[in-house]
Amino acid sequence: MTMWVFGYGSLLWNPGFTPAETKLASLPDYHRSFCMRSIHHRGTEEHPGLVLALDELAEASCAGLAFSVRAGEEDTVLAYLRERELVSSAYLEKILGVRFADGTEVEAVTYVIDPHHVQYCGGLALEEQAQIISTAVGGRGPNTEYLFNTASHLHELGIQDAELDWLADRVKALIA
Repeated sequence: MTMWVFGYGSLLWNPGFTPAETKLASLPDYHRSFCMRSIHHRGTEEHPGLVLALDELAEASCAGLAFSVRAGEEDTVLAYLRERELVSSAYLEKILGVRFADGTEVEAVTYVIDPHHVQYCGGLALEEQAQIISTAVGGRGPNTEYLFNTASHLHELGIQDAELDWLADRVKALIA
């Protein structure tokens, strides 16, 4: 059976492994949002940044990419993803059904936010998100880079995300 991984944020532009196949996919009942404080990759404990997470929301749908893992590389890829995504236990690893444009469904390894974790910050106003993102820097670089790379890749894929577009425009204005 093929192992699939669902990407909706930085995995879109930096999966960290070479997929056998990449397909547009959507995940029902979750939405992409800057609802996780980043204290490692895009911020620090003293000045947390924000990163995207999948926040559960009935009737929502998140468009992203599904990556198939090359046969024989499943254990290596899963170990890599766990080291990357579970660094602070704010994400939960789940196997969830994703749907391709042709209606086909597969199960995919997906990292969603734990709404009970201390880093969860769902519901922040967009202006507050923009203020945080415009100044935070972490071990993997500026929070702005994360936002701009994700917004750019969503555009390249033809995926619309009005909130991300607004944030990218607002953050550009703040740092100008």
